[in-house]
Amino acid sequence: MKSICVFAGSSLGKSSLYSEAAINLGKEIVISGYSMVYGGGSNGLMGVIADSVIESGGEVKGVITEQLKKIELAHEGLTELLVVSTMHERKAKMAHLSEAIIALPGGVGTWEEFYEALAWNQLGLQSKPIILLNVDNYYLDLYNFSKKGVQEGFLPNSTFEDIHLVDSCKEAIKIVQNFKKRDVSNWFERLKR
Repeated sequence: MKSICVFAGSSLGKSSLYSEAAINLGKEIVISGYSMVYGGGSNGLMGVIADSVIESGGEVKGVITEQLKKIELAHEGLTELLVVSTMHERKAKMAHLSEAIIALPGGVGTWEEFYEALAWNQLGLQSKPIILLNVDNYYLDLYNFSKKGVQEGFLPNSTFEDIHLVDSCKEAIKIVQNFKKRDVSNWFERLKR
């Protein structure tokens, strides 16, 4: 079964719209025949989307570090929980287990995961859709900041084109379903665009 990696906050945020989006995305993942890979926590939006996928009859693999397992309270109801030593191992494992990345609202950890996945696309380490679920315009400024990177000559336009800013869960899943992998052997040539 193909899997979608979801990055999400370990907090709920101030708006109920964030939790609603996490619940809806979980349902859409299952309805569309995907499983989910995520950071393994039970708190915040991470826990909300994991619960949504499980309650919808889907499979969830969590990947968590030993340190975060103690702090974030690892989710006990997952299909599988993988415990790794470092954050680098955690991100690499989530990438290895998934075909796509969707970022729900979150903080610096979520942003860092999103940008690292984008960097891996840029370097030809992977070719995956990288999607920002723009709940209540949460990611609009981050998207525009990335666009400024292109305008100022720090981000290749070809990398910026890998960012998909969407307003609905259905639109996010549609991008995953229609995504065509790029030939990553010519990654350096893409940087010139």
